[in-house]
Amino acid sequence: MVFENLEGYLDAVESLMRESVAVFEESLAPYYGMISYHLGWVSQDFSPTEQDAGKRLRPLLCLLSCEACGGDWHEAVPAAAAIELIHNFSLIHDDIEDNSPMRRHRPTVWSLWGQAQAINVGDGLFAISRLALQRLTQHGVSPVEILRAFRIVDRTCLLLTEGQYLDLAFEEEHSVTVELYMEMIGRKTAALMSCATELGAVLGSENEGLIERYKSFGYQLGLLFQIVDDILGIWGAGDSTGKGVGEDIVNKKKSLPVVYALERSEPLRQLYRNETLDEAQQQAAMELLDTVSARDYCRRMATEKLELAVETLEGAHIQNEAQGRLQRIARFLLERQR
Repeated sequence: MVFENLEGYLDAVESLMRESVAVFEESLAPYYGMISYHLGWVSQDFSPTEQDAGKRLRPLLCLLSCEACGGDWHEAVPAAAAIELIHNFSLIHDDIEDNSPMRRHRPTVWSLWGQAQAINVGDGLFAISRLALQRLTQHGVSPVEILRAFRIVDRTCLLLTEGQYLDLAFEEEHSVTVELYMEMIGRKTAALMSCATELGAVLGSENEGLIERYKSFGYQLGLLFQIVDDILGIWGAGDSTGKGVGEDIVNKKKSLPVVYALERSEPLRQLYRNETLDEAQQQAAMELLDTVSARDYCRRMATEKLELAVETLEGAHIQNEAQGRLQRIARFLLERQR
């Protein structure tokens, strides 16, 4: 299995994340409880639980990139933890902006405690991520590298907000092109994976060409991840995605299959001018996607991104276990079902 024998990496990241979210004042326990709930550590009543917290993919990419480049992955743990915390802060805000009541088969933070508290929890995770990144000082990382790490992270956070702006703006647009869509996901999704692999390489190597190569690898991986997510958002089974079947159609979300089909189908464009879609219209939209082979197009696009990612990685001419794991993760992302 792709994620076997990675417990050491994940345990190190999880441990630092838990330290970063520690409660020091009893009056603030519910606040940190909401953060811990989102991270999958506690239930709604803040009792310890074992929930699906995701695969912690981004921190893994960071640590493996560091190791592949010849560095000590232990030194990169604060960066990996910071990346995962940033990812989760963005998810909390995305859930509010997308009005999503469920994530990972559980109610979202805003749906339980309200939008105001959810915004605050997301902001808190953002601040905690920066404090986690500061712990690089305890791992022998030079001040110059730490400043560079913060620059990379801050640039990425800005890109995330730009991507989310575009995603929301596209909801009101009737002429979103595939090219514009790819620019959007390059910011919203690919930027953080690129940040993960770039940070790992920065902490593992001084070779600027190598760093740029790993940065590019992460970017292609992020595009691949989002395209597959878009496929699952329409054709994935509800029990594997945590969403209802075809929920992206129900919500008229302009994901890649829809954007591709809208460019090619006048009947679909007419359907999407309706404020909402009833069940018959949703089924008609699904059939129109099939008419223009939108799913096949997205699969081809995802395969191309995988090939680019692997080709970029192979161009580093590095052969070690961490490099092999990165390649296996890349191939897994194409075939994942959730």
